Amino acid sequence: MRALALNLALAAAPAAASELSSSITDQLILPAIAELAADATALADTAKADCNPQSDALRAAYGEAFDAWIAASHFRFGPTETDSRAFALAFWPDSRGKTPKALANLIRSEDDGITDPAAFASYSIAARGFYALEYLLYDPELAAAGSADYRCALTRAISTDIAATAEAISQGWADSYAAEMRAPKNRYRSEAEITQELLKALTTGLQVLDDMRLGRPLGTYEKPRPNRAEARRSRRSLHHVLLSLNAMEPLALALAQGDAALKADLARGFKTVRSRAEALDDPVFAGVADPAARIRIEALRQQVKDLRALASERLGPALGAAAGFNSLDGD
Repeated sequence: MRALALNLALAAAPAAASELSSSITDQLILPAIAELAADATALADTAKADCNPQSDALRAAYGEAFDAWIAASHFRFGPTETDSRAFALAFWPDSRGKTPKALANLIRSEDDGITDPAAFASYSIAARGFYALEYLLYDPELAAAGSADYRCALTRAISTDIAATAEAISQGWADSYAAEMRAPKNRYRSEAEITQELLKALTTGLQVLDDMRLGRPLGTYEKPRPNRAEARRSRRSLHHVLLSLNAMEPLALALAQGDAALKADLARGFKTVRSRAEALDDPVFAGVADPAARIRIEALRQQVKDLRALASERLGPALGAAAGFNSLDGD
């Protein structure tokens, strides 16, 4: 993925609430969504040209598009949530193993509905999106199951569906939702609600990093769960931690506005977590099952927790906003 600029200049000076939401929308959200749509389209085009799971070009295009999703995924509201688009792009965690089962069933039955993009869009989200495509490209069993021609068609169907979903998100933002973020009209009653939405995007992103990207493979000391690491088949688990950190930092600094001390603490917190992650040299968190290596991953998670606390205990009050509930909080 072409690197998204951190846009740290967003936090250079205090801004009115409307200016803050406008600048975050224009300089962070819209570029991230546009990158996702462009890279997803490139993935679909590449799959049409070469659907071989071993294809370097296809795997590279997949990586670029997946990177773009991870970089945009914390902006999980508005058009990203409409029609369950976020889940259609990224059905994870899959605690019951629905994705490999759904793919195996399609391959076994050679369901020809996959050739119709409109029909495929109504299929189970377990058979759609980046994690489903990861199985077809990197899982030894599914990458060799059934007919090669059908697997090729399924690879193209998933890639085309990813591109259509990303484009729908992009159009939703460009057509109307960006304007709502710049000034409240129909969806938001006030600028305070917009600020709360942006704060929730940050705190939920940090929660995903803590509870899911790190917490799931860590499991417990007695029962570590290395096979629960995100995107381990494509060896992207640690990579996603770093991508999400790099994507969330400019949002956090922008929300801190003119509070120099808070911005400095947030920047220091992100740097500490990033440095710890970069030093791991464990792309799939296999070290969770090794007591010596596990300590380092636990330390990384603790630093993420410290960053979460900083965002909730100081950034929220500074904005006069609470993070609110999100889909990870349960009932």
